Amino acid sequence: MSGEDLADRYKGYIACLNEQDWDNLGRFVGEEVQYNGETIGLAGYRRMLEGDFQAIPDLRFNIELLVSEPPRVAARLHFDCRPKGMLFGLPVNGKRVSFAENVFYEFQDGRIREVWSVIDKAAIQAQL
Repeated sequence: MSGEDLADRYKGYIACLNEQDWDNLGRFVGEEVQYNGETIGLAGYRRMLEGDFQAIPDLRFNIELLVSEPPRVAARLHFDCRPKGMLFGLPVNGKRVSFAENVFYEFQDGRIREVWSVIDKAAIQAQL
């Protein structure tokens, strides 16, 4: 898969998340996916994402920066949202916050195998 093909695949994954199309998540995420070093599997990954959307009803993943070098993708995602209560241990409680996530993915056979995520919690805290 070329860098451009992998970038397009990643954009399809982001669209799947934004549409909350959980039935098609397995097209983009492998059965034994790891998140920040822990194997959580596709079912665990889906539960994590569903929980994110429950806590943040207006959640939308926006790609700010995308670098694709097969088999890896690096992205900076931007969020502008109103979480209902606590967010990453911070009492947001409906206040609009804007923050970024720097995330790295490794793909295998066209699906995400590993995810490493770092969220800018300091940016959220500074807005509270």
